[in-house]
Amino acid sequence: RILKKSRFNSFAGVVPVFYHLKKRRVNLKIEVQLDAHCSEVTVRILTDRISREVQELMDRITLSTTDLLLGFQKEEAVPLSLEEIIRVYTSAGKVYAVTEEGEYQLRYRLYEVEERVNPKYFVRISQSEIVNLRKVKRFDLSLTGTIGVLFSDGSFSYVSRRFVSKIKQCLEIGGRK
Repeated sequence: RILKKSRFNSFAGVVPVFYHLKKRRVNLKIEVQLDAHCSEVTVRILTDRISREVQELMDRITLSTTDLLLGFQKEEAVPLSLEEIIRVYTSAGKVYAVTEEGEYQLRYRLYEVEERVNPKYFVRISQSEIVNLRKVKRFDLSLTGTIGVLFSDGSFSYVSRRFVSKIKQCLEIGGRK
């Protein structure tokens, strides 16, 4: 991961980056160019063809720059700000986002939502649920073997035993590392 600065004020070189896309490894060459007059970041992909891996890489780059998810309620598509989402969960094979205004079906898998959200604010509490820590009103630590979670909208959920130590680490209250 060593980049050499060239005389054109850019960093270039073949960087041994392995980008994992759905269990496939893709070798990438990354080039970063610094320009004091540049006002926005530009990502350029140079390839011989748009393969499935390249398309997935483009999708990931695009998804990581947005803070919205598109939720569906009845026949309406509603853009949901990540800040307003309380929790995201799966039920009967479908993924739902809960906000103060209601519940919306998402057309993403739970792991795709987890990849899009900021891990500083969103954490998985079970195999089927991700929660927004900014929307947690309180954690109930009195339960043996698990943690209860009370959300700002009054709803309640539980951290599964498998994720208790991760939540304790996140909250800096102990647990195994």
